[in-house]
Amino acid sequence: MTLLRAWLAGLPAYLWSGWGAIASLCLLLAVWEAVSLAYGPLVMPDPRAAFATLWGLIDSGAAWPELAATARRALTGYALSVLAGSMLGLIAGLSMTASMMARPLVTVLMGTPPIAWLVLAMLWFGASDGTPVFTVFVAAFPVIFIGALQGTRTLDNQLHGMAEAFRLPRRMMLTDVYLPHVVSYLFPAWIAALGTAWKVVVMAELLATQDGVGAALAVSRSHLDTAATMAWIAAVVCLLLAVEYLVLEPIKREVERWRGQGA
Repeated sequence: MTLLRAWLAGLPAYLWSGWGAIASLCLLLAVWEAVSLAYGPLVMPDPRAAFATLWGLIDSGAAWPELAATARRALTGYALSVLAGSMLGLIAGLSMTASMMARPLVTVLMGTPPIAWLVLAMLWFGASDGTPVFTVFVAAFPVIFIGALQGTRTLDNQLHGMAEAFRLPRRMMLTDVYLPHVVSYLFPAWIAALGTAWKVVVMAELLATQDGVGAALAVSRSHLDTAATMAWIAAVVCLLLAVEYLVLEPIKREVERWRGQGA
């Protein structure tokens, strides 16, 4: 109950801080409208036509199964990458040797295009959920691993020494010294990986599955239906924004409250 009251107390300030994000989205819609006026609806339908098409898909019930399939695959691969990348990155950050050995492997993972992993996944898993989930995992893992690694390696040794000099309990050292610092690196990595997961899962579905937003985009492309294409793109972006701003961002604000208290 205390956590719920704290979250509700901070909700007005959080909503007010969202005006900047809303303004940027309005600017994006304005640019979209300008491009539509310049090149015509065949190249770029205006936002009203795209959202009207999206509303029709939602009203008919056709949108929900596709969005659910995409969200399931993206979040499954993302969750696996968060667990594996965070744990392995923290472990590697505790050892200079492990850190040096891991860096070339992470560079290889980051340097390999997701389309190459997708082709391999199609050979290994076929037209199943394993293909997009694996591709999302491989694309998001190095981003999270590096965030966890840097968070561990950059811990202030003087702060650590002061905590030991004052003989802080291990629980306080974990929650008040280690966790805030590591989380300040992990959350940006998690958010960046979330965007990567959404992009990669749609690409994987476009080439490897019969359902999901990617498959729906393939159908709209074959029909030269740009309004439906933009409708599906808007749907998946709105879903991504909902996950980030309604789930990850409030958690981040709660975990990092120590910054404002310490200022």
